[in-house]
Amino acid sequence: MTDSILVIDLEATCSDDGTIAAENMETIEIGACWIDANGSILDRFQSFVRPIVNPRLTEFCSSLTGIQQRDVDSAPLFPAAAELLRQFAKRHATPSSFWTSWGAYDRRQIERDSIRHRISAPLNLPHQNAKHLFAKMQRIDKEVGMDKACELAGLAFEGTQHRALDDALNVARLLPWWFGENGH
Repeated sequence: MTDSILVIDLEATCSDDGTIAAENMETIEIGACWIDANGSILDRFQSFVRPIVNPRLTEFCSSLTGIQQRDVDSAPLFPAAAELLRQFAKRHATPSSFWTSWGAYDRRQIERDSIRHRISAPLNLPHQNAKHLFAKMQRIDKEVGMDKACELAGLAFEGTQHRALDDALNVARLLPWWFGENGH
C-alpha cells in the first residue's frame, strides 16, 4: 500500500448532438485530492480551465456540469492550470504514490490536452484505474459508473455530480472498495 494517492477528475467540453468529437473535447475543470492510505483527505485542488478549440460551452455541457461560461472565460488556459496541478501533485508525493481516476478517460484527456498545448504532461506518477480496480476487487463482471459503485458500496454520492472536485472526493470515498479492503 502507498502512503498517499492523488485522485483526479476532469470535466470537459461536450455536446449531445455530435458537434464536439471526443478528440476535440477540452478540459474545463480539474478537481483533485490527495488521500492517505486510509482514504482520509490530505489536500484538495480545483481549477476551471479556459477551452480554446470550442471556447463557447454548449447548453448541454453547462446543464450537465453546472459550469457556466463565465467560469471558463476567466479561467487560465490549460498550460497554466496544468502547472498548478503539477505543483499540487508534488505536495504529498512519495516514492510509492500514484494517481488514480474513475476509468481511463481522465488520463487520456490530460494526455490529449498536453499534446494540444505542446506541454509535458503535468503528472509524473503512475496511473491506476480505480474503476477497473473496483470491478476486480468487488468481483463484478463489468466496470460500473461511479453512481453504481456508490450504490454497491452503500454510499450516497456527496456533492454535485459532474463537478470535478466532488467527483474526485467520491472516488476517494470508494477507496476501501477499489483497494479491496471492503466487499466480497
